[in-house]
Amino acid sequence: MNRFIHYTTLGLIFLLFGLGTNLQAQTRKFVSQFSHFQGYFNPALTGYEGSVVRGFVRNQWGGIEGAPKTYFLSAELDFGELAGEEDPALLGKNALSVNLLQDNYGAFRENELTVNYAARVRLTENHNLRLGTGVSYQSVRLDGNALTTEEANDPTIGQYIGTFSNMNVIDFNIGMALTHANYYISYGIHRVNGGNIQNGDEFMEGYPAEQMIQAGYREALNENIAVAANGFYRSRKDLPDVLELNLKVLMMDRLWIGVGHRLDYATNAQIGFLAGKLRLGYVYEFAMANSYLLPGGVHEFTLALNLFRPNERRTKEEALIW
Repeated sequence: MNRFIHYTTLGLIFLLFGLGTNLQAQTRKFVSQFSHFQGYFNPALTGYEGSVVRGFVRNQWGGIEGAPKTYFLSAELDFGELAGEEDPALLGKNALSVNLLQDNYGAFRENELTVNYAARVRLTENHNLRLGTGVSYQSVRLDGNALTTEEANDPTIGQYIGTFSNMNVIDFNIGMALTHANYYISYGIHRVNGGNIQNGDEFMEGYPAEQMIQAGYREALNENIAVAANGFYRSRKDLPDVLELNLKVLMMDRLWIGVGHRLDYATNAQIGFLAGKLRLGYVYEFAMANSYLLPGGVHEFTLALNLFRPNERRTKEEALIW
């Protein structure tokens, strides 16, 4: 009975939150610290911060069975850095990344593998034009034993009650970006082909292409203080447009604090620190009053490990985080 109550409650929450039983909205992956994972959202930004291993864990609505949980791990390799270029971020020409993401929500589990490649063209002494492309493979598993009441009544997925089903999708991502050591602006598209290359059971209504614009600016104000501001706009035809903003202050090149806001949806508080080649961060996100549906908030832990260079300024003007 408790299990039934948990899943029924979760189903009602998804419905009210605009996810509906077609589940398209939950396929939009939110990351409060989106500025630390630029290359996942836009392949052109692969290697922008050099060769780095990154990861995050995002736990939504903790304590409720079937609540969304997301796990991410990626490795980026900048070939200019690997070759020992004096300034690989500017002089390097190629970068490659492998990204793994798992998203769990209710009766569904998504596993995604994306391989991105980026090439750079030097425009001026301090600017690069970056072009990127990526191939993604996504496997979605449906546990028919965990369907909510609303999902069980849906004609598309209700037929899978009591069984396990799988759907596999192959698609492509593209992007371009103008980058500088202290600022960037980029445009990318996920799922260019709209999820039309797939096999297995078709229990979801496709994956429309999503357009994304990211931009950021950072600056060291003095030896002890640096600031970074980032924005992220997303547009998809079957979902509302989303705008996210965050602002961080880095102190003594060791500790940062920040705030973020997803317009009309949620606000978050951020804290993190740098040590050697390691960067750790924590975010607590809470819904706005007009979209509040559950007690508690969202916890997000992030990690980034530089493979070659430590988190140290090479010039007085350099800022170390986005």
